[in-house]
Amino acid sequence: MDLNVAPSTDEDEEEKVESAVDTMRREREERRLMMKRKREEERLEARNSKTTLARIPRHEKSRTAGLNLPEGWLDCPSMGEPCANLFIPTKVPLGERFNEVIPAGKRFSKTHVLRHQRANAREIAMVIDLTNTSRYYQPQEWVKGGVKHVKVPCRGRDEVPEPEAVNQFVYEVINFEHGVNTKQPGVKKYVLCIRTFAQSRPPGIYKQDYIESLYTFYNEKRPEPLICPSTPEWKRPTEVDLNGEAKHDEEDDDDESILAALQEDAIVGPLTMTNDDVLGDGISDEQQMEMQRYICCALETLGKPGQQQQTHSLRFPGSQPVSLDRKNLQLLRQRYYYATWKADGTRYMLFLTRDGCYLIDRNFRFRRVQLRFPTRKSKENYPDYHHLTLLDGEMVIDTVPGSNVPSRRYLVYDLMILNSKSLIVCPFSERWQLIKDEVIDPRSKEKAQKGLIYQYELEKFSVRRKDFWMLTTTEKLLSDFIPKLSHESDGLIFQGWDDLYVCRTHEGLLKWKYARMNSVDFLLQIAPTTGQYLLLLMERGGKFRQLDGAHVTFPDDQDVSLMNGKIIECSWNPEENQWEFMRIRKDKETPNARHVYEKVMSSIQDKITEDVLLEEIREICRLPMYAERIARTHRETLNAERIARTQREMMKKNALLPQKRARGR
Repeated sequence: MDLNVAPSTDEDEEEKVESAVDTMRREREERRLMMKRKREEERLEARNSKTTLARIPRHEKSRTAGLNLPEGWLDCPSMGEPCANLFIPTKVPLGERFNEVIPAGKRFSKTHVLRHQRANAREIAMVIDLTNTSRYYQPQEWVKGGVKHVKVPCRGRDEVPEPEAVNQFVYEVINFEHGVNTKQPGVKKYVLCIRTFAQSRPPGIYKQDYIESLYTFYNEKRPEPLICPSTPEWKRPTEVDLNGEAKHDEEDDDDESILAALQEDAIVGPLTMTNDDVLGDGISDEQQMEMQRYICCALETLGKPGQQQQTHSLRFPGSQPVSLDRKNLQLLRQRYYYATWKADGTRYMLFLTRDGCYLIDRNFRFRRVQLRFPTRKSKENYPDYHHLTLLDGEMVIDTVPGSNVPSRRYLVYDLMILNSKSLIVCPFSERWQLIKDEVIDPRSKEKAQKGLIYQYELEKFSVRRKDFWMLTTTEKLLSDFIPKLSHESDGLIFQGWDDLYVCRTHEGLLKWKYARMNSVDFLLQIAPTTGQYLLLLMERGGKFRQLDGAHVTFPDDQDVSLMNGKIIECSWNPEENQWEFMRIRKDKETPNARHVYEKVMSSIQDKITEDVLLEEIREICRLPMYAERIARTHRETLNAERIARTQREMMKKNALLPQKRARGR
């Protein structure tokens, strides 16, 4: 329960809160009626020998049906002391209907919470309910009083909270605090919070697996020994089953949650890595939309500040290359380009914040991943960890030759926002260098430290900067580099060295693919009457339109009926004049736009083969613009190597100097 913001409560609502005197009178009257009913039941019991259930009046049984209390609730302390001047930890307050089964002195409801806090000059602004059921009270009771109510269901059965629940809880708290905390949370900090919580609500967290999961969640080394408080007496089970084990309090779980738990237990995880694997943990829609808006505003895809912003413009803003054809090949002669390989992986942006890192897929959906990105700390009062930094890249699966163990690697090829500063107007050459200086190097430096508590090796994937080379290296890329890659590559990317970052379709960002790999993503629909395969493209306004006269073939081992309504990637077979199915694009929800299809077809028809491409590039590199800049780059490289060599020699001499002095003595 958060205390920082006082709700705007109407006078009428204030009058509804009972005074202490009113509560005492009401509870005294309820005790009197309860004792009266009890005496009547005792007289009935003495008069006949029927079973207990038969002796209870029918209206009494219906009144108390479904009012089972949570295990240990009666003797559990009602609430703790303020924790960090922000939270009041409490047990779940029960609705007034539970008064039938709770002795007057043991009751704890919304009324008790409000009265106790106001007596201590505190106002409740938000309630976070962590129970996995909705039967204890009506949330509207809080909302009517001007208190924000947030439901973060946590599954029972002694299971630790799911990552999605943790993410939602952290978001709600950070959002409520308006970002007061400026450092990335780590277990060191949470250890202090655990101690603070224990002081606020003794005995604190007494389930050891909860503490262990905290270290696992943040990839931190667990201290040995890890000692937790013993289970308090009020939580010890009062009922046991035939095996002598504690009975589970099934009232804490909704039926749907129980079914979901059973289904999840039956799921067997994937045995191999694929590009279609879902990475990271889900977050709330509210948090996702907040980050979507921030990124789109920073990249100016919603218009500049002050302009009208449309929700439908919250689309994936990543720069998209166009296929190389005879027409745009001339751009290589007009601007200075670098080249790199085109990895056949999965496109992701990576958003770094102090509260976590988020993979962003092509559908502009966010999932939290546990990564750590320290900053260079080049300025005083600079944050310790990246906050509001946006990277662009691709996820690949590397398999080292001779080994069957795959590993994921995220290749970073662009940097658009650096600690809330937009870089989209900076040339690519500067952005690419900043990836190394501000993101990769500080991370590598910290990883090399000894005695580090954080375990980088537990991260789900490694991170490195993708290399770019001068256009003169294109032939070596194709003949030597790509064949030796530990992951798949389907061509080349040509990046303008002086280009600004262009969101979405970038006419100056060029991709060349091997002829057999040139492909288009279609929406497949199977005609219900004829069974004909229809290939659809996206038109303006988000509408789909069939590509007239298009034919597609599938391998015999594919069940095409399961692909109806899916996005499929197809390559062109010029000999048969038809499309051939390659794979389902699980990472995409929409097909290529028609203009993308037209670019691909133009590239296919122009037949820019590997030999044609290399011959063109040889001519381009002899142009004065390229020759001068290539020569200058070589001179700068030689100077940098000479300076580095001199520094190494000086360091070596300085290391030997104390030894010479010692021998002289």
